[in-house]
Amino acid sequence: MSHDRETHHSDIRRARTVDELVAAGPLFDSPTRPDAAREFLEAPGHHLFLAYADGEEPVGFISGVETIHPDKGREMFLYELEVAEPYRRRGIGRALIGELVGVARERGCYDVWVGVDVDNVVALSTYRAAGGVEDGACTVITWPLG
Repeated sequence: MSHDRETHHSDIRRARTVDELVAAGPLFDSPTRPDAAREFLEAPGHHLFLAYADGEEPVGFISGVETIHPDKGREMFLYELEVAEPYRRRGIGRALIGELVGVARERGCYDVWVGVDVDNVVALSTYRAAGGVEDGACTVITWPLG
């Protein structure tokens, strides 16, 4: 039995105020820190878009950060993507990715990239549906500083 997915037309807007990011707090991993939100919004090359559906409550977001290297030029790191559970599988994630990819093109980036856990089936499916391609295995190494 096949089920048609309900497609929600979401309103995607660039986050411009700390209040918007505080309102989007439930979408983030931790509560919004106003000082960090302000610094993010003011930092050149930092982008965050919010998706709104059926009103003014944010139901998803995407953030990206531009990086520049002397031998490669400019690229966009897709830092984080989240869509609230009740709004998943409705095209909102793909629309948010499309927004960030569009900004990357406008900014002259040569690519957009994201690191994904190999067992994160939902994220992998969303990124592939938005036109992303895997370029091989990747290991993430971190240096925790706090």
